[in-house]
Amino acid sequence: MQKSKLWIGTSWKMNKTLAEAREYADTVAAAVEDDAGLTRSVEAFVIPSHTAIATVAERLGRWANTVGGFRVGAQNAHWQDSGAWTGEVSMPQIKDAGATMVEIGHSERRTHFHETVETTRFKVESALRHGLVPLLCIGEPAETRDRGHTCSYILAQARGALAGLQRQELAQVLIAYEPRWAIGALGRPARGEELAGPFAALRSEYGGVVAGLLYGGSVTLDNMPDLLALEDVDGLFVGRAAWHAEDFVELLRAGSRWCAGTGERQGRRV
Repeated sequence: MQKSKLWIGTSWKMNKTLAEAREYADTVAAAVEDDAGLTRSVEAFVIPSHTAIATVAERLGRWANTVGGFRVGAQNAHWQDSGAWTGEVSMPQIKDAGATMVEIGHSERRTHFHETVETTRFKVESALRHGLVPLLCIGEPAETRDRGHTCSYILAQARGALAGLQRQELAQVLIAYEPRWAIGALGRPARGEELAGPFAALRSEYGGVVAGLLYGGSVTLDNMPDLLALEDVDGLFVGRAAWHAEDFVELLRAGSRWCAGTGERQGRRV
């Protein structure tokens, strides 16, 4: 299915030094300089570690906050503006560093750092209060999928995090469906039939309300066409397949071609 606009972004997780972050951002910036149409139809975003937010934002800042431009995000932030929260960073701090979006509720945060539906709601509200785009991550474990409870599970996560928001606030939110069994080095790529139901459920409740519904989980340049062909997918949240700048640029090119209707559904071309 041809789409008029796509979201394509990546989170680096706990990777890259400042030097590596500079090199990555400079490579991406040079590619955009060479091809002004690279992100014309793509809302691109990069979410580095906290230490590299300012560095990446400085180098991609020329295209920040523009249609078809780049956003730089943070992988997490606290819901309080300041205070005795040792080891945490606040929404005002990440915004001050150059972030315009924040990832909330990634499964690794939920599993290892006890992120709850309640804390995701606090963080979404705080992000919106400070003019940041919340990127809410939801997803079920394999045992929930096997019991056939995927839709109720992820809708509960989304509803809990977005409860009480007005329509104009919801319009600033991105939702990334990332089934836990499909992410990480040991993740299994999801099949189209496994994604159709969850995305139909999300579209039924949030379609035309939130800024976009994204898919993340073992995304590659090879499976990108089939994922974009899913009617309810507005974009892709890519992991390790975008950790090299050249690969991220190729994903952006592929997304741009897809929007232009020139994508090819075979090989490594899209």
